Amino acid sequence: MTTTWDALEPALSVRQVLTLERVLAGEPEVVAGASHLDRPVRWVHVAEAADVGVMLSGGEMVLTTGVLLAGDEDKQAEYVRSLHRAEAAAVVLGLGRAFPSPPDVMRRAAERCGLPMVVLHRPFPFAELTEEVQSRLVRRKFAAVSLSEAVRTELTALITAGAPLQRLLDEVARHSACPVVVTNLAHRVLGTAGERPAVDDVLRDWERIARQAGGTEGDGWIRAELGGRGERWGRIVLCGYRGDTATGRLLADRAAEALVLHRMLGGGAACSWEEQSAQSLLTDLVSGVVPARQLLPRARAAGLPVNRRTFVPLVVRDGDPPRLERLLRLLGLSGLVAELADGATAVLLSLPRDQDADALAAHFATRLRTESGRDRTVVAAADPRVAWDDVPTGLREAQHVADAVADSSAALALPPVVRLKDVHLRGLIRLLRDDPHVQSFAERELDGLLREADEDLLSVLRTYLATGRNKSRTAQLHHVSRPALYRRLEAIQVRLGVDLDDFEQAASVHIALLAHDAQQQ
Repeated sequence: MTTTWDALEPALSVRQVLTLERVLAGEPEVVAGASHLDRPVRWVHVAEAADVGVMLSGGEMVLTTGVLLAGDEDKQAEYVRSLHRAEAAAVVLGLGRAFPSPPDVMRRAAERCGLPMVVLHRPFPFAELTEEVQSRLVRRKFAAVSLSEAVRTELTALITAGAPLQRLLDEVARHSACPVVVTNLAHRVLGTAGERPAVDDVLRDWERIARQAGGTEGDGWIRAELGGRGERWGRIVLCGYRGDTATGRLLADRAAEALVLHRMLGGGAACSWEEQSAQSLLTDLVSGVVPARQLLPRARAAGLPVNRRTFVPLVVRDGDPPRLERLLRLLGLSGLVAELADGATAVLLSLPRDQDADALAAHFATRLRTESGRDRTVVAAADPRVAWDDVPTGLREAQHVADAVADSSAALALPPVVRLKDVHLRGLIRLLRDDPHVQSFAERELDGLLREADEDLLSVLRTYLATGRNKSRTAQLHHVSRPALYRRLEAIQVRLGVDLDDFEQAASVHIALLAHDAQQQ
């Protein structure tokens, strides 16, 4: 990515120049082109020559007394037209002997051309104005160069250290002091940074705002394209940048360079940024740290349909996120996919309200097992939600169900989609596993086996209780004879001080074992 300095050179606007203290001392008055005062002033040029236009390269504020124009209205009009052709920023006329009052011919010509014309009513040393503006422009130029190099150095250091995309965007937002958004070419948001309320305001109606902004840079919306080798794949947008546009472009370009480098060096392709965006959103939903309503703009900007939809929270065990993404596209379903902790993957389906959510979830789960060739793939689900605010609870419920069957899917006859009603006692124990009273109960009931750390007897006990105290099945699963099994069961009962033929005592031990196993995971 290359940028010409002329396009990025920081400038003052005509309006800003007119507010300088030294200029105000000359009592400036705008007599023409008042609607064009935001033109950038790249330089200040003092010139009395009638053909000054040929000496300009654009963006200059021209200072003159008009001494060579007095008495010749044709020259006055042509003088203004030549400045307009040279794309001068403005003309400043010092009133005095040549022109004691604003000349009507120049004023009318400037108004027709849209060229700001300013007259100074008090004598004013042009050298002071030139010095003031030039020094300010030089300071701004070097400040921009310094910012550019600082941003490049910091972002490069982050990339070298293996920082994720979010860390880079946070750094860009810190320098720009405005929301930063990265999108793909379809305007789907891949990452954001900045103060959360300001980012949410931007994302609330992102697609409309992004399309309206188009290629313009009005109101501080500054964009830089992401891509290389002739191919674009995204863009970064500074939303509401309050500094001068030239510096904003410089900052956006440096950020774009860093993002492209991040991708090239293994920071991930554009699709992986989508995965990171979905993961951040779903993780925040599951955690409940951020209220669901505050996450709605992010969900909408990430491409998830949210208006009048039914949401189906799913958690998949032994599921590959890219495969789940492909399956959603294959089935024509809208949703977000993100990998959570402990090998679980969250899938949030967004369905039209006139569709059968349960049937579609079951179809998705059946196809997933068929596509993966794994009968033990667990698809846990919460009941469908029609209110976005209920989605976090649904995701946590689905995660709880997936955890409850994680260690027992082979022993249970699971339906294609497992729900809370399918996990029974195991689900309750999972829910209460962190309760100190439950932990104390499990330790107390199993102390005789846990103290000796006898994993063999624990395994026999686990199978015996899971099979409904079926001794023949337990002996078969452990490849031992029935007499050998009887001896082990007797040893278990002696160590625990219980009678496993008694239903209540066996149930108590079973609950304690479930709690113990849940705490180990």
